[in-house]
Amino acid sequence: MAKQLNLLSTGQVITTALHTEMQRSYLEYAMSVIVGRALPDVRDGLKPVHRRILYAMHELGLTPERPYRKCARVVGDVLGKYHPHGDQAVYDALVRLVQDFSSRYPLLSGHGNFGSVDNDPPAAMRYTETRLAPVSHEGMLSEIGEETVEFIGNFDNSQQEPTVLPAQLPFLLLNGCAGIAVGMATNIPPHNLGEVVDGLIALIDHPDLSAEKLWELIPGPDFPTGGEIVGDGGIKEAYSTGRGSIVLRGVANVEEIPGGKGTKRRMSIVVTELPYQVNKAGWIEKVAELVNQGRLHGISDIRDESDREGMRVVIELKRDTNPQEILQHLYHQTALQTNFGAILLALVDGQPRQLSLRQLLEEFLKFREHTLNRRYSYELGKAENRSHLVAGLLKALANLDRVIEILRQAADGSTAKLSLCNQLELTEVQADAILAMPLRRLTSLEQQNLQQEFDQLTEQIDLLRRLLADRRELLKALKKDLRSLKRKYGDSRRTRILTASDIPAKEEKGTKQAAADDEENPKSKTPTFKPEQPPEEAILEFSQRGYVRRLSPTGKKPKSEIGVNDHDFVIQTEAASTDKELLILTSGGKVYPVSVGEIPHTTARSPRGTPLITLLTSTAQGNTEGVVNRFLLPDNPEHGQIVLLTKQGRIKRLSLNEFTNLSRRGITILKLKDDDELSFTQFTTTSEHLILASSGGRILRFAVNDEQLPIMGRAAMGLQAFRLLKNQNMVGCVTVKKDEQILMVTEEGYAKRLEVSHMRGANRGDLGTQVVRFNNKTDHLAGMVLAVANTEVALVTNKERVVRIPVDTVPILSKDDKGENVLQLNRDEKIITVVRCQ
Repeated sequence: MAKQLNLLSTGQVITTALHTEMQRSYLEYAMSVIVGRALPDVRDGLKPVHRRILYAMHELGLTPERPYRKCARVVGDVLGKYHPHGDQAVYDALVRLVQDFSSRYPLLSGHGNFGSVDNDPPAAMRYTETRLAPVSHEGMLSEIGEETVEFIGNFDNSQQEPTVLPAQLPFLLLNGCAGIAVGMATNIPPHNLGEVVDGLIALIDHPDLSAEKLWELIPGPDFPTGGEIVGDGGIKEAYSTGRGSIVLRGVANVEEIPGGKGTKRRMSIVVTELPYQVNKAGWIEKVAELVNQGRLHGISDIRDESDREGMRVVIELKRDTNPQEILQHLYHQTALQTNFGAILLALVDGQPRQLSLRQLLEEFLKFREHTLNRRYSYELGKAENRSHLVAGLLKALANLDRVIEILRQAADGSTAKLSLCNQLELTEVQADAILAMPLRRLTSLEQQNLQQEFDQLTEQIDLLRRLLADRRELLKALKKDLRSLKRKYGDSRRTRILTASDIPAKEEKGTKQAAADDEENPKSKTPTFKPEQPPEEAILEFSQRGYVRRLSPTGKKPKSEIGVNDHDFVIQTEAASTDKELLILTSGGKVYPVSVGEIPHTTARSPRGTPLITLLTSTAQGNTEGVVNRFLLPDNPEHGQIVLLTKQGRIKRLSLNEFTNLSRRGITILKLKDDDELSFTQFTTTSEHLILASSGGRILRFAVNDEQLPIMGRAAMGLQAFRLLKNQNMVGCVTVKKDEQILMVTEEGYAKRLEVSHMRGANRGDLGTQVVRFNNKTDHLAGMVLAVANTEVALVTNKERVVRIPVDTVPILSKDDKGENVLQLNRDEKIITVVRCQ
């Protein structure tokens, strides 16, 4: 009989109360939905999908003056570059940005059928066309290229996308937003642009402006479909606390209509505006249903006379029927009057917060001031650089004879550049500009143009420095921009606010509440449990492009794309069981655990496997970090060690005991500087040596011991391992023994092997030994790996070409040899990665 494992005594199992684990796990899921999907950012008022649609269209050049482009093209770009979700979800979001009955100021212009207020579906994306609307192009994207906002990598780090758009208007208030997250929801009504701008300017001039004064400037929401707001109690409550119920009703008038031949004129109720987000066709059906059921009397006919001019629904009344009484019944029994549950909830610094109207405006002003500072700093840098060049050109033209004499006497361009710097007291940048100056610049007209440009640049620099140094001047510029946008895009209010004097005394506040007032489906909260399965043996294969395949050791192996396709290949194979945890190290210095049982079993339908990054939490997937290493924790982690090396040469040795008992959110194992990242990891013991390689062709070999590389904790930043020269970075890290070899390949395709025994030992932090002599000054070391006999290494180029070469075909040379050319590269092609194949 097999001996039973005593897992509890080894410390591998932690007893946790079920309700505690459920609470923690569900909270992680909830925060992921809240931050990454359902709630808008308070700065630009957009959710990630809307932001990605607008930025993708900006990249496509779909500006208001350009022709319309098919929506399918836009959706394809958004899916392929930024938003790897369903195409219908992206198209639905795009359609809403076009609909003038959904958005007060539509951010996109559309050509084709984008649906209607009758809830008609839009045409398929292959039929409709779109482009940016003027208000979004100028008010949200015009400053995107001036370093006003931060950019991050997309889902696969192949593109950069903005974390927020540099909005010049608070679109969160202008167009509103609705979203249901987990445990919270937002429902922000749209507002009038002119009123919001007036409120912003008033807050800039008077930061302590009273709430009453602010409400006078922004009296209430302004819905795209018009309508009437009954009373201002709900508005004030929403504006002061961030939550309130606003009574909204349609616009209906009593008219006389001519009767048929021989009949008298009849009274009718004509509805010209419906409350926001009320389906006209559905409302007409509801009225007809009430009449047929006998719950609404006095109506003889109802017909829809709406056209392109606007909405017109005529309700004919029977004789001797009081129109006002019928109207009150329509208010109370149909959606002609609804309650808009306003919830001013948005993300502030990545956290959901319920805000008052003042706080919403103040958060936008804070963001706008920050973006203006960044924009003016960027413009100042450009202007100063250009002014510096123009000043050098003017100085050269003032000493033209001397410059010509220097050029005549110079043996080559480098000598001429040096002479210009020394004799005319120019910088290298100015000297380069003079040497590149065409002869036409020597004409008097060109000299005059240069002087005029220099004067304009000087004025611009003075203005920008004044704006950056004086906050009052900056706020003046902010107000000027706001007034300009108001003049261009401001319009009159559509929604009328009925005060107490406008409402008859007999009318009471409607008691009907919106049915979809941010309620979640209770079924979605019911957790499902799967019966525990016995652990199974598995083989894990990891590819260069970040895929993982889970295979059965006894089952038939599906036809593989990994290893057959030249663009991908297996770099690591591990034997595991489904109850083990796979640890994934990212370039951001974090480690995440993934259960082997959660990795989908590879089948013939998906022979390539699963992208490893998709197995992490949604928070980790949203980061720009890439996978650096993946491994299974050994049974006795206290005896193992791992070395972490960053791109800038910082190193740390860590005990594998630090990787036990991790949560799904992961932990930080290496603190990094802003411009640094984790690049290499190696398992090691104290009996081995470590070899590091830099892009400059230098290597450093030192022993792994407590003196050279002490074991540190997770919170440590590490030590400087390599004294890097300017514009160099680390390209390799291997643990070796004395009888082994390393293989090095340069960017231009030169390779050689080197005996470890021929390398002298050194100390951590040294400059290292030059072991690669480059054929060209532009060449650099692309990578260094351990040279194992009878194996292959893969060379990956910047053109996504992968070439495998046997290790044994690479010659063993001395450190003074440049190596042998093992790969013929095309124009503008270079090797960027060197990887061992399995």
